[in-house]
Amino acid sequence: MTPHPSIPSRRSLLRAAAVVPVSALVLPTLPGLLGTAAAAAPAGASATRYTIVPFRNSDDGTVDVYQSDDATDFRLTQASAYTPPGNRIRDASLFRHTDGYYYLAYTTHTWQDVSTTIGFARSADRVDWTFLYDHTVPIAGLSRAWAPEWFVDGDGSVHVIVSCSTTDNEWIFTPYRLTATDSTLTTWSSPVALSGLGANHIDTFVVRTGSLYHAFTKNETTKYIEYATAPSLNGPYTISRTGDWAGWGSYREGPSVIQLDNGAWRIFFDGYGDGRYYYSDSYDTFATWSAPTALPTLSGTARHFTVVKETVSGGPVLPKNVTRSFRSVNYPTRHWQEQSGLLGLPVVTAASTAAEKLAATFTVVPGLADANACSFRDASGNYLRHYGFRGRFDANDGTTTFARDATFVARTGTASGSVRFESYNYPGRYLRHYDYQLRVDPADGTDLFRQDSSFTPVTAWA
Repeated sequence: MTPHPSIPSRRSLLRAAAVVPVSALVLPTLPGLLGTAAAAAPAGASATRYTIVPFRNSDDGTVDVYQSDDATDFRLTQASAYTPPGNRIRDASLFRHTDGYYYLAYTTHTWQDVSTTIGFARSADRVDWTFLYDHTVPIAGLSRAWAPEWFVDGDGSVHVIVSCSTTDNEWIFTPYRLTATDSTLTTWSSPVALSGLGANHIDTFVVRTGSLYHAFTKNETTKYIEYATAPSLNGPYTISRTGDWAGWGSYREGPSVIQLDNGAWRIFFDGYGDGRYYYSDSYDTFATWSAPTALPTLSGTARHFTVVKETVSGGPVLPKNVTRSFRSVNYPTRHWQEQSGLLGLPVVTAASTAAEKLAATFTVVPGLADANACSFRDASGNYLRHYGFRGRFDANDGTTTFARDATFVARTGTASGSVRFESYNYPGRYLRHYDYQLRVDPADGTDLFRQDSSFTPVTAWA
């Protein structure tokens, strides 16, 4: 398989070596989760913010900053936000420290070169970055130190997990832990290999749930992301999932895992074999995963990133237990209206009949599955829910499935005062109009989709 165009993968040589025998070759609120906000929809006037700082497919000398409110539709915040004073910047891992600053740790050289250091930079606002230092990883005979990943443990200790190889076999990597020995993150412990993962694993990303540590790590021989667990950060890890166990395919790297607002876990990974960037979701704590989906705005542009999740101010305000009508942003004469039990978007005016106005009036209530989110009730007491990804109204049957189908997370819309409604149980899908029918469709990253899915709450027609 040939490298992706422009900047070749730092594993291009490793892919070629796969045919050769190995012998020949912010704010952490959940333990161990980097900058993770609580798993619940944001309260009124607040918003979820996901930040990534990837290097470019076309240029590994700089990084850009993107942000998203749904972990799916990422928008460029700052181009060329940080360019190190020397060397390169690849595989940048991001977290927010207790001092309020955001920190990057990154690979300092391209894959062809010997690379015995990892770089560090700092920012107060995620946009303007200051180079801190390059840290030489003290391993005898070190050839390459790649892909440092932040990990904050439950006791607040800060670690970097870095993949290292030595000169006796520069393409066989082992994950090591470095621990910050001061709060300024300027001094580090000696490297300790993570027990149980073994050699030839790279891009190891760890999250912790309760007392269990979960490692997602790329097997550089098979090119699959594997899964392991351990009772401590150092291990011993037991690898329990290998091969294409999650259906993500091969030639995947750079896993990063975050918890979404609805409690699901999302993994992001670089599909360097086909030039796409993917995500996949798990609702059973990593046992099974959804089919991988390409990120709409990042594929082919961004490379190898981690994600910081925060709750910030400035989100939409949608009062509960009040009646409202909902006007389309890009078709302002059209409003939500119940039509034969389905949700449509016809023209509604002062000249409309009383029945038409009543059908365009809804009560906003706390979300059935999450009170911070919202649900919508019609005049007869039925709830708006998706069924076959079509918006329709049904009586609440009291099931968890119905509650989740009828719950939507309010996200900021494209016009002042407008709101977008993300499906609670299908994150990344939004209520949007298509042929003047309301569907729950996946965000495609376009401005047209954002406008089609933006609605302004207005005074109720009835």
